[in-house]
Amino acid sequence: MLIEVVKSKIHRVRVTDADLNYIGSITLDKKLIEASNLVVGEKVHVVNVNNGERLETYVIEGIEGSGEVTLNGPAARKVQKGDIIIIISYAHMEPEAARNYKPTIIFPDENSNLIT
Repeated sequence: MLIEVVKSKIHRVRVTDADLNYIGSITLDKKLIEASNLVVGEKVHVVNVNNGERLETYVIEGIEGSGEVTLNGPAARKVQKGDIIIIISYAHMEPEAARNYKPTIIFPDENSNLIT
């Protein structure tokens, strides 16, 4: 049996843009992707602290060091520029492995989205 557990979490970053006319996804600063152990194309849950919206999308790599956090396509309707969001990914594993697994959780600067 497999269970789903938190793999990666970017806790409280600020949305820098919402681009309705893009195909879809969330564009993240390359440094945020690397620091949080996410993979380009990986499915993530996005939780909007400001309005309670929750959505699923996938990661696209943005410019390294830019602090970019852009919701694209239909997801852009669920956020506004300046909203605070939490980004979470999950992994499937055996319960025994999950008991010892340590997720990667990062706390970037909430104003700049940079790793401090």
